Amino acid sequence: MGVKYPSDLEAWQRWQAGRDPVRQLKGTARRLLRRGDEEPALLASSGSQPKVLVVVESRSPTTVDALLRPIAWLAPESVAVLAPVSVIDLLPPAAWQEESCSDLTAARSVGQVQVVLSAGHYLPLGARAERWARAHGARRLVVQHGLLTPYAPPLPGEATLLAWSAADAEYWASGRDDLDSHTVGSQLLWRAAGEPQAPTIGDRALYLGQLHGAELPRRGLARAAQSFCRMTGARYRPHPSERDRVSRLYHTRWERSGITIDRSGEPLARVNDPVVSAFSTGVIEAAARGVPSWVYYPDPPRWLEEFWNRYGMSRWGGEPTAAPDLPDQEPAQAIAAAITGLLA
Repeated sequence: MGVKYPSDLEAWQRWQAGRDPVRQLKGTARRLLRRGDEEPALLASSGSQPKVLVVVESRSPTTVDALLRPIAWLAPESVAVLAPVSVIDLLPPAAWQEESCSDLTAARSVGQVQVVLSAGHYLPLGARAERWARAHGARRLVVQHGLLTPYAPPLPGEATLLAWSAADAEYWASGRDDLDSHTVGSQLLWRAAGEPQAPTIGDRALYLGQLHGAELPRRGLARAAQSFCRMTGARYRPHPSERDRVSRLYHTRWERSGITIDRSGEPLARVNDPVVSAFSTGVIEAAARGVPSWVYYPDPPRWLEEFWNRYGMSRWGGEPTAAPDLPDQEPAQAIAAAITGLLA
């Protein structure tokens, strides 16, 4: 089994829109208000002729790990960063300057760019950078920044994938022959494994919410979370994206029924309680830190069982998920090495 949309981005976008029609309507309204203008963005650079353009869509920890951390192994003056908001405070020390960028073609500071590093072309800035790279003959590197389900967006044509594992590279490519790939590992898991080991492990599990996830029905995700918390007395930790009205109604109803909702906002890296979820990356992050973790979802579809097996996630009731294997070289450094190799 591989991804359902290996090369058709429009088909993937239609599927995503169908999973969250309200968000789709809001996005359409924003585009109409802009009357076709590009999404606002900032372009940061510290040199006059950068060779590498790094594209980020947010300041999320997974984005920082996958796309910004590798800059530490590159000459800052050789890098420009395109982002929707300022990210200078997340970059290595240098004389960074930012400028508004609504059109990459008009940005003279990227005229010498040879390599574009991104998470793909399925979000606004990635799509903009993909068009620019194709028009200017720049090489495109796509960094895997999360676990892969059958609903992962397709990779850009003729790109090079920097994957967490050989299995992930094969899975995401799904038989395509226009892609290259290198296994670099996960910076996210590398960082998690480097966190101080938990001195003591709590005795009350924490269920990581994923009501925002499009891969499984919201009703099924809610049923799994509710049944597990009632069965074990676990606390429920909402995902940061669970801010919509329906998710908040679930939270309120659960609290009234006696389920504890964890709104502490404590970083997962500091949580020493056992972790359980349907298919969250947090399960493997916890395992990398030596914290017991499992997955739980009654009557899982076949793809979810395959997903659990591919990432070595243990079902609730068995032994905890084993710590993931880590590469010899820090993934961010391996990503930087891949960029340097292309420039050479």
